[in-house]
Amino acid sequence: MPIDPRDPASIRSLSRGRCFLYVLPSAFEDLLKLGFSRDPLDRLQSLHRRYFEVFDLDRGLLVETETVREARALELALGRLIPLHSAPAPLTVRHEAAGHTEWYRGAYESLTEAVRALAAQGHVLHEPLRPWLQQALLTRRDLLFSWTQAMLTLEELEAPAAITPTQRVVRDALDAYVAFGIALEPALPEAVLRWHRAVSGL
Repeated sequence: MPIDPRDPASIRSLSRGRCFLYVLPSAFEDLLKLGFSRDPLDRLQSLHRRYFEVFDLDRGLLVETETVREARALELALGRLIPLHSAPAPLTVRHEAAGHTEWYRGAYESLTEAVRALAAQGHVLHEPLRPWLQQALLTRRDLLFSWTQAMLTLEELEAPAAITPTQRVVRDALDAYVAFGIALEPALPEAVLRWHRAVSGL
């Protein structure tokens, strides 16, 4: 599988620098996504804006590699272990994010065993995935103030009932922080906080 040009993180380099192999189990069925990315948080967001509900992050796995090439090779090797488990992607993931390939059904136990074997060989394994994602969100929290101000107009903030596609993007991004137990109060203008509480029913 070629490096996905629609993964924003993958275009910065074709081979050098830290990369990650990921295993993302569905939260609702025995289905998972296998892949690699320089930025797993961006990758999850590209697959589904409410990734924190769609994927079971407490069962998710992340393996660090030193290069994209190595992560890609691991993905291919693991995929060869489970070809009979190949499955169509769920309709909920974004097809335009190349989320339609490398989906498997009934393969979680086999992949978990294989990934833990990689850890025994010296790879850094993040299991479960949730703490890594929580830290990644924390490192980006300071960007929320300017981002939400750029995304939302004063008129939109004053009319929370009429939610637009852009507002949904902001709402889902902020809901992720809530889902991970990360306080938004230090990072947002008061008007945005009030708007978010209204549109999310908090």
